[in-house]
Amino acid sequence: MDRRLTPANGRVAAETLRGHVVADAFVTGEPAQVLPPVTDLCRAPAGPRERQLLLGAGVTVYERRSGWAFVQAQADGYVGYVAEAALGPAREPTHMVATAATHLYDAEDMKSRDLMGLSFGSRVTVLAEGRRFWETAEGFIPKPHLRPLDRPFSDPVTVAQLHFGVPYLWGGNSIRGIDCSGLVQAALRACAIACPGDSDMQRAAVGVDLPEGAAPARGDLWFWTGHVGMVVDADTLLHANAHHMAVAYEPLVKAAARIAAQGDGPVIARKRLR
Repeated sequence: MDRRLTPANGRVAAETLRGHVVADAFVTGEPAQVLPPVTDLCRAPAGPRERQLLLGAGVTVYERRSGWAFVQAQADGYVGYVAEAALGPAREPTHMVATAATHLYDAEDMKSRDLMGLSFGSRVTVLAEGRRFWETAEGFIPKPHLRPLDRPFSDPVTVAQLHFGVPYLWGGNSIRGIDCSGLVQAALRACAIACPGDSDMQRAAVGVDLPEGAAPARGDLWFWTGHVGMVVDADTLLHANAHHMAVAYEPLVKAAARIAAQGDGPVIARKRLR
């Protein structure tokens, strides 16, 4: 079983894993949601970052211990540890931040104190509609910056392009910093397309394989070992990459040659979403 998707740490495991893993206790877990704008999902308590979770992300908590919570993300099943203080009671989100970023205010007034900055993809629960702002449990957000979850985007490339210039961050999932698989996941999830968190998982689960020599089309995903990018048009790739240390456009042919030349090998898969 893939450690990244298996809610078990030896002390506790999900009840659904009884008979499949060894653990001191099997639990059903409790729902919770992320409170900060961005929080790291770590491999171990205070360990290296695996992925990130945004405000409003739902998780199932299997253990709370020494200030850390062992959780599984509801959106993609990724497992890890988050600071226990980053979690609050679960709510049913209604809207997502649909612009690159927004601010959350303490009043229905753009001159009021801003409480936090939110990244594209953050989930919120709208409580009331004002003239220019949505009211949420955390504060007020400009109406043009939110989109109902039942009205997903239709073009993943358009979503990915919102992140142009965002700095590269290993394991990042926000407008503050993002990596290759984080960019692809943000784009696909906004279009209601299920997408795992890491590029190897995405290669296995997303889209259909293209035959050798198929012409690239908008929205195709190109995979290398440990890397993924999204085709914008027949000649252009958009990807978060450590060469530019940012989300950048790069000619497809040039990108493939550069990545091979730096020792990361050839393109290993080309996938079409539809």
